[in-house]
Amino acid sequence: MFVMTAKLSKPRLIAAGVLILAVVILVVALVSGGGGGSADAPDGATNDARLAYLAGFGWSVNGTPKQTQQVRIPKSADDRVFSRYNALQKSQGFDLTAHAGKEATRYVYEILNYPDASAPVYASVLVLDGHIIGGDITDTAPGGAIHGFCKPGTTAPNAEPSEATEAGTETEAGTEEPTEPSAEPSTTS
Repeated sequence: MFVMTAKLSKPRLIAAGVLILAVVILVVALVSGGGGGSADAPDGATNDARLAYLAGFGWSVNGTPKQTQQVRIPKSADDRVFSRYNALQKSQGFDLTAHAGKEATRYVYEILNYPDASAPVYASVLVLDGHIIGGDITDTAPGGAIHGFCKPGTTAPNAEPSEATEAGTETEAGTEEPTEPSAEPSTTS
């Protein structure tokens, strides 16, 4: 039998223990999907969860999505339209840059109780890995606005004014004015 011994000082032994602990924590974080940014996000895995989320803001919506489509979150934050839309998301506590390049599902619901609506108003909910990662409310009336999930005249905690809440601003799908969602899915780049 061959026995090998090594003499380690206390500081080296502690450093080796800390290094092993750090490696274990890193492995656990990678395996559990840490760093994805959506683990703390609201549940959006089911239609009922999305409806409950919107109801939490006081919205009554048609329970069946008017449109469901896959959208790709842009990789570049340099895009002016994306930057403005993400400013709106940040005002609601979301940040789409954490999901750059990923494909999310956009669910569009018609809002039934929008104050003084003269045209259809829609709630768009962006879902990735079963979690809500953003969205907006779009008033399709001429001069209508795109704003966060809160009802007009109310503010969410940590809400900050955003350029993206001005009437006629660009949507996440491009530079068009707010319109009724199309029947054809499209992909945002």
